[in-house]
Amino acid sequence: MSVVVEAKSLRQVYTIKRGMFRESAKLQAVGGISFAIEEGRTLAVVGESGCGKSTLARMVALIEKPTEGTLTLCGVDAVNPPGDRTRYLRQSVQLVFQNPYGSLNPRKKVGTVLEDPLAINTQMSKAERAEKSRAMLAQVGLRPEHANRYPHMFSGGQRQRIAIARALMLNPKLLVADEPVSALDVSIQAQVLNLLADLQEQFKLAYLFISHDLAVVRYIAHEVLVMYLGHVMEQGPKESIFLRPAHPYTQALLASTPGIGAQHVQRIVLKGELPSPLDPPSGCVFSSRCPYATDLCRSERPLPQPFEDRIVACHYAGQVGSAGSNA
Repeated sequence: MSVVVEAKSLRQVYTIKRGMFRESAKLQAVGGISFAIEEGRTLAVVGESGCGKSTLARMVALIEKPTEGTLTLCGVDAVNPPGDRTRYLRQSVQLVFQNPYGSLNPRKKVGTVLEDPLAINTQMSKAERAEKSRAMLAQVGLRPEHANRYPHMFSGGQRQRIAIARALMLNPKLLVADEPVSALDVSIQAQVLNLLADLQEQFKLAYLFISHDLAVVRYIAHEVLVMYLGHVMEQGPKESIFLRPAHPYTQALLASTPGIGAQHVQRIVLKGELPSPLDPPSGCVFSSRCPYATDLCRSERPLPQPFEDRIVACHYAGQVGSAGSNA
């Protein structure tokens, strides 16, 4: 399988103004993240609110340019693309947003919403655009006559199907899905997730899937990237991370989700709030909340290192959190 998107040491730093008489501050939202997604595969990014998931999604979707690092999409440099490849890159990656109603223009009929990307980016005739929009509606489980209705006439699940159809109109290689089912009822979530899985198999799509719901991640993902305060804590195959989490933060996340807690892992209760990214802890960014933190953790930041079949940023990877551990 070919690699659709590859990121190396992606970093996003914002300059925050703090008043007329104070120096501006630097906020590191994403602190050097690397990954690759092959066609037909899903990388899920998980973590607490404020960890940098959505910032990473915006960089991969070409909405924001990273401060540092490289990003390659379909073999093309997406950070500083050649002038004649910019449109190709923007067609190759599309977004599916969390709120399906907010992402659809309420003043336009569904058919027009789906045809707009074709009108802007292709030379297709109006009849060809209408034909493709109706075919795509059928692809996502809706009827052709739905093209003549407005978004408010649909349920939440149907609106998200429409949003997915719009994202697929330009035949992208990568879909960036930012909490795409969190606003839906549980039964509808399952339908939309099944639809995404079917579309991925049919079109060999690569997914960057942003979510806080670990049950959803366990169903849809192939690889999992766990973020905390802009940094990678653990990254690897879904099965390994869910069954044998090696980082204390991953263990805490799994323990907080009923029904999917990993076996032989002690329950970890995180104390305190997520630290401010304007003033992150020295050493390991998780050290202020980690029950196993030592002086080494507080003074030296661990770099992501290979551990078994994954990458872990912990001085004591695999040595803490297991039942019977002396750590």
